[in-house]
Amino acid sequence: MSSTSLIDNPPLASQAPAAPSAPLSGPLEGAPGIVGLPMAIAGAFGLGLVNTGFVPAGAAAAALPTVIAASAVGLLLAAVWACALGQNVSAGIFVLFFGFFATYGTLSLGLINGWLGIPSNQVVNAQTLWLTCWLVIFVMLTLVTLRLPWGNALMLVFVDIALVLLLIGTVQGNAGMINLGGWFTFAFVAVAIYFYIDVMWSQTGGRGLPLGRPLVR
Repeated sequence: MSSTSLIDNPPLASQAPAAPSAPLSGPLEGAPGIVGLPMAIAGAFGLGLVNTGFVPAGAAAAALPTVIAASAVGLLLAAVWACALGQNVSAGIFVLFFGFFATYGTLSLGLINGWLGIPSNQVVNAQTLWLTCWLVIFVMLTLVTLRLPWGNALMLVFVDIALVLLLIGTVQGNAGMINLGGWFTFAFVAVAIYFYIDVMWSQTGGRGLPLGRPLVR
């Protein structure tokens, strides 16, 4: 069976009720990763296509419907579901990814339509600020998940590397670095697909996939 992962963690013992309660049923039963993971995969894959140049620069906004209407909304729903189950860690992770995709969509639409009042000569600074903020968040998340199976940290390391490369490429105006960041986004997608298979197989009566041993005990 698979080990505990970011998207399937039981409540801590200290969070358990003092008295036994009836098992959860109906909408309060299940694994929120079934919703959250594919929605994150869809948005990340779209961003990867944009950053690697598979989508022409003039059509970069084509990824926004998937990022906003699928990834952001789906991850928010997964976070609410995880909260209902008492899976605090999972809920926190889903909210962070929701914030990432939601703010990406907000920044992109704001810059395209001039909603944010950012002058054209400050667009790069705005993008740099956004990338820096999320790089700090995801590096922090990577470090605090070292007590989970190492597959979790691997997935987040790919996010960290992608953000570093995108940040360098944005600051320097280096299309090659942005392109490379897009490929590391695909690496994140590959690991996330592995996690999704693990959740689906586990929830349909099969054996979960191995996720590795914790790096820190």
